[in-house]
Amino acid sequence: MAFQYLTNVPLEEARGAYTEALFSEGFQAGTESVPVTASCGRITAAPVYAAICAPHYPASAMDGIALKAGLTFGAGETTPVTLTPEQFIVVDTGDPVPEDCDAVIMIEDVIRQEDGTVKLYAPAAPWQHIRQIGEDICAGEMILPSYTAVTPSAIGAMIAAGVTEVSVLTKPVVGIIPTGDEIVPPTPDPAPGDILEFNSSIFSGMLTEWNAVPRTYPIVKDVKEDIRSAVQTALSECDIVLLNAGSSAGREDYSTEVIGSLGTVLYHGIAIKPGKPAILGLSGRKPVLGVPGYPVSGIIVLEQFLKPLIDCWYHAAEAQPDTCTAVLSKNVVSGLKYREYVRVRMGEVGGKIMASPLGRGSGVVSSFMKADGILEIPQGVEGYEAGSEVTVRLLKKREALSRTLVAIGSHDPLLDEISDLLHSSDPSLHMSSTHVGSMGGIMAVKRGETHIAGVHLLNEADGVYNTAFIRKYFPQGGVRLVECVGRTQGLMLQKGNPKNIQGIYDLTRAGVRYVNRQKGSGTRILIDYLCRKEGVSFGDIYGYDREEFTHTSVAAQIASNTADAGMGIYSAARLYDLDFLPVCMEQYDLLIPDAAWETALVQKLIAILQSAEFRNRLEALGGYELKNPGSVRERF
Repeated sequence: MAFQYLTNVPLEEARGAYTEALFSEGFQAGTESVPVTASCGRITAAPVYAAICAPHYPASAMDGIALKAGLTFGAGETTPVTLTPEQFIVVDTGDPVPEDCDAVIMIEDVIRQEDGTVKLYAPAAPWQHIRQIGEDICAGEMILPSYTAVTPSAIGAMIAAGVTEVSVLTKPVVGIIPTGDEIVPPTPDPAPGDILEFNSSIFSGMLTEWNAVPRTYPIVKDVKEDIRSAVQTALSECDIVLLNAGSSAGREDYSTEVIGSLGTVLYHGIAIKPGKPAILGLSGRKPVLGVPGYPVSGIIVLEQFLKPLIDCWYHAAEAQPDTCTAVLSKNVVSGLKYREYVRVRMGEVGGKIMASPLGRGSGVVSSFMKADGILEIPQGVEGYEAGSEVTVRLLKKREALSRTLVAIGSHDPLLDEISDLLHSSDPSLHMSSTHVGSMGGIMAVKRGETHIAGVHLLNEADGVYNTAFIRKYFPQGGVRLVECVGRTQGLMLQKGNPKNIQGIYDLTRAGVRYVNRQKGSGTRILIDYLCRKEGVSFGDIYGYDREEFTHTSVAAQIASNTADAGMGIYSAARLYDLDFLPVCMEQYDLLIPDAAWETALVQKLIAILQSAEFRNRLEALGGYELKNPGSVRERF
């Protein structure tokens, strides 16, 4: 097949052709012999047969006495049989049964006499309580078939059957070569422009889970000959090579050229998103994968191409993913050219599994950490509307979703503290938080998509938080407004306040850069109100349309000197060591539908809000006022 730069091959076509090409070149595992005691988790390369019987001698199955069964015939409650010491032998469980004995009587059924004799009040059946030779395993029987994982119990069976060595498939050694001028080893203090190299750590963890052996090589700069040399070394030492980054079409993306010079590039460009720039290459019988540098893209490429190769290596059937039907909480738009993978957070609300899409950027690795499932949007499909039923591939057990407290609404770091307290109190409980702002939370409650919603909406008419909005959107009631905290809102400013910002009007000065929260959030409503109150036009503030979805993300922009100011809560400013100009103490409440109120998850939440540990944690964060957290402010 002629190579075309940046092709757009459908996933199944590319995967099938790649596997076929590799197998035609002889891609397969080797074999090695390992001690049975060290074989757990390994895959058998051939059938394993018993060398001896288990047990290999007649063994007592009980503590008691061994004897000839015929001596006990006729024994009964009124006609006990008395035996002399010469007529029986005391045995323990596992002892060999003497050749002239054919029964064992449990010690509990033996009545000892002072003269050393024993009385028996029931007869013994021939061969009772005796484990016969080969009762468990007979010599020559197959213990394990080929291509089977060795379990702890299988190790026991092999040892019992006299097997001390077992032939297993070699583990595939996968070389990981990180490349890039800007890539640096992990450090707590990277310089501007440095990109911490963590992909190899992610990939190594995935490979270990897949029963492969990762081998990470030193970072290689964007020098073509250096990259080529590193790949040559890895090919000589590994079964599979991953060349990380340099797979796109940039001026220093040499992966395609290097892989082609050492073998064959089958495809460069797969119709998946994230992961389009993947390179499927081979050098002889060894796969060489060009993996995109963005971590989420890399994860997808490894799951879709490397994992099937490892399954083939071990002669394992491709595992069928656990899936469930879920209801989307918001629209998901996709391009027609790709199969797209969307990470979602999930939880069960009112008998329905809800799925809330997470950040979709290829570099947003935290979205994979937070995700409960993957929504696959097929190539040629434009996306799905909110409320649609979709099939989601689960990343956690289905039953865990029914023990997940779903929170959709306004962001606050206290939600993370609640999540930790919830899981610490009961490891089976989890919390899924999606930050869509106060109005987004109200709509999620209205649609029955969440257990709780954080809200802090200021009514400009009377200065009261939340109640007017709840009455407006829930005229028929059915919800409760639960008091959570008062929190200090204000302008977060760069350390030392170098722009000397003293109020809202100063945000209009030349050279002042602002970073805002998204429309519909309570913080956005607050800053909009303050601007109108001060007579400030939104258009006069540079960056007013620049939106972030959390208080901490606003603080991070200011701390990194891409903005000078942003409205947010004191705890976020303190976390990033920013200056803070207080504006108001606002009320942050939790909106809870009546349908969820009596659930164990919500009642556990209320207990946490009222706990001393919750109070202590928020006092440590700073900027919060706790009066009666967990109490119902108003029922609608």
